[in-house]
Amino acid sequence: MKTKLVLKTYGLLLSFLSLLNIILFIIFYVIAAKHYPGGSWLEPDINGFSFWHNYLCDLLDINAINGKQNEARLYAIVALCFLCTGILFIWSLLPKLFTTNNNIQKLMGGSGYLSLFSILFLVLGYHDIVVRIAGIFGLVAFVTCCIELYRTSYVKLFLLGVVCIIIFLCNYYIYETGITIHILPFVQKITFILFIVWFIALDLTLYQKIRHPDDTQNKKY
Repeated sequence: MKTKLVLKTYGLLLSFLSLLNIILFIIFYVIAAKHYPGGSWLEPDINGFSFWHNYLCDLLDINAINGKQNEARLYAIVALCFLCTGILFIWSLLPKLFTTNNNIQKLMGGSGYLSLFSILFLVLGYHDIVVRIAGIFGLVAFVTCCIELYRTSYVKLFLLGVVCIIIFLCNYYIYETGITIHILPFVQKITFILFIVWFIALDLTLYQKIRHPDDTQNKKY
């Protein structure tokens, strides 16, 4: 009985911390954007961070595109660490949503952890390589997660996950082909927003599941 209580408390704590980390990610990325000196690939001489023209990764560069030292870098690195930690907690709890363990969940977990680990290398400057590696692992993780959500009848979470995957693929297609590249900064931010919403929805569902594990009336989203 004590073991179950400890595991439940641990799960609730991780769920809370994952949400807190995502909120801190948003806060620190806003702070980073405020400190960005300026410049984008379309308009190198503009001041500040442009929602329409700057990529989120611009905030991680040592120097801003306008040539000035990037004062946003530290805040952006902290924000990225918060995001990866929050998703890591969610991913570690995800099996609690599903009724049985299987190889798909093992693939989901492994690819998710590898994607998160790969993303951290963005701070070292290996942008293109990191994006491709993390993107492949991330896609496998998201697809397998959606498969399990569908199997377990979390219909709304499944549909939102599918939407995220579709826009993720659109983002990746534009990035690789260069077609309509001028809209990619905007598409990238929409992709981030949708995924953040999905992660928060997953976390809140996990919280309810952990809090009431034996509730057969537990609503599925």
